Amino acid sequence: MSTLLEVSGVSVTFDGFRAINNLSFAIADAELRAIIGPNGAGKTTFMDIVTGKTRPDEGRILWGDANISLLGLSEARIAREGIGRKFQKPTVFEDQTVRENLLMALRNARGPLQVLFYRPRREDLDRVHELSGEIGLLEALDRKSGELSHGQKQWLEIGMLLAQEPRLLLVDEPAAGMTPAEREHTTALLVEAAKSRAVVVIEHDMEFVRRLGCKVTVLHEGAVLAEGSLDHVTANQEVIDVYLGR
Repeated sequence: MSTLLEVSGVSVTFDGFRAINNLSFAIADAELRAIIGPNGAGKTTFMDIVTGKTRPDEGRILWGDANISLLGLSEARIAREGIGRKFQKPTVFEDQTVRENLLMALRNARGPLQVLFYRPRREDLDRVHELSGEIGLLEALDRKSGELSHGQKQWLEIGMLLAQEPRLLLVDEPAAGMTPAEREHTTALLVEAAKSRAVVVIEHDMEFVRRLGCKVTVLHEGAVLAEGSLDHVTANQEVIDVYLGR
């Protein structure tokens, strides 16, 4: 499996606090990966660096088949390169229907005139129908997004990211605030998405991580502490001391 994202020797300091400390790891082309670790371990900062929100002090981040350096690229350019990010709190257009939210997210020309005179093509509507089936919102296409449950809004946002056809999807704590049934559906959604792209999930809920059944990276003080299956990393004494024992 070829490497899609390579983070190498990355460090970042905020006001004297080293949030990321010589961080190095790689994500393969179609891989599901969970990142766990105590609060302040650098999980969100890692996502901020990859998406261009935060500039590291040193190190390199290489992306894609051509090994493009992501450092110095704008957030918009990184998104166009195929990196999508879902934050913890869902951000959907609440006054628009599920269908309208998904149509807006599709990868189409985005110039002012195209937006002004946009009329969905048959293939756009077909793609939205397909996506809504994947995320479990086919029956809710004509509902306003503001009426959806918390879990459904999370799925809609994942669907909006998938509509942009990213090669890497970064997802921050998708299980937070969900019912058990919603969590189960979210697991299936992420596992399915990872068959055709890389998906990296930051999560605190160990049961959710276990259901993902993927490789786990444990961060501590901005560096990789352990890596492997969930059983492997949770048996690691250092991981127990700094994270699980709390």
